Amino acid sequence: MMTILTCKPVFQERLWGGRKLETMFGYDIPKGNIGECWGISAHPNGMSVITSGEYVGRTLAELWEKERHLFGDYTLDSFPLLVKLLDAADDLSVQVHPNDEEAMRLEGESYGKTECWYVVEAEPGAELILGHTAETKEELARAIADSAWDTLLRRQPVKTGDFIFVPSGTIHAIGEGIVILETQQSSDTTYRVYDFDRTDDAGNTRELHLAQAIEVTTVPDTPSIVHPTTTEVTGGTIQTLIETDEFNVYRMDVTDGFTLKPLDRFRLISVLDGTGTLDEVPLEKGDHIVVTVSNQPRIVKGSMEFIVSDCNPK
Repeated sequence: MMTILTCKPVFQERLWGGRKLETMFGYDIPKGNIGECWGISAHPNGMSVITSGEYVGRTLAELWEKERHLFGDYTLDSFPLLVKLLDAADDLSVQVHPNDEEAMRLEGESYGKTECWYVVEAEPGAELILGHTAETKEELARAIADSAWDTLLRRQPVKTGDFIFVPSGTIHAIGEGIVILETQQSSDTTYRVYDFDRTDDAGNTRELHLAQAIEVTTVPDTPSIVHPTTTEVTGGTIQTLIETDEFNVYRMDVTDGFTLKPLDRFRLISVLDGTGTLDEVPLEKGDHIVVTVSNQPRIVKGSMEFIVSDCNPK
């Protein structure tokens, strides 16, 4: 049986969030500043529940544990990936994430956080913080202590359709006016470096994690330049955004006649635009699905834009 697992989105309120997840994707989101939609997640901080088919009502984490045949030949204890949509109505904090070894040593967590961003929408003038100028850990620590943010942090403009790879150890922040689809390792460990001196309703600043941040930051900074390539196929195009040890990510424009080739492992699909079906499962903008292992091609009808990811067996 060819199984497609449809996931129920989990919404997260954030200081920097807005309401675009409602207006852009038609989600029924809670009141407040909703910054994140966790579209596909087996992380306890935002667990996906299956909404259709024979596994309805079960969590992704439970299926990974008890129905591993759906996903492929993995020895990993926990599901490796997490897919989000982020609406940055304000700047996110300047932050950095550990790698796998550091996450285990510092937090007792299985996964660090290497991530990547596909820019769904960027308002004119939008920019990111990505990387730093320090040449040594001592220089990094001194610049942070001196609040020398203008000289320490590297900024870059972004536009709709851009793709950015953010390896663990990279200082970064998503800027105001950007909506992204993020594919990342299944981690919620963030070390804040700087939060623009913001305060909450009670006048409190958010916690910073400077010792851990300095420890895990890659110094000197090594920018990760990606070169997506596009292939024309029957019924559409496949743009290879990145293929790494942590994940492989593709953008696909699909129409009638497109076939998703058989694969010996799971794939995650988020629908960025359009409507249609995949193996007769109805899909629309904002849907998130897990496509399980199959030795048969999956058939598309309709016209849709996908972000697709998978993870090499390990």
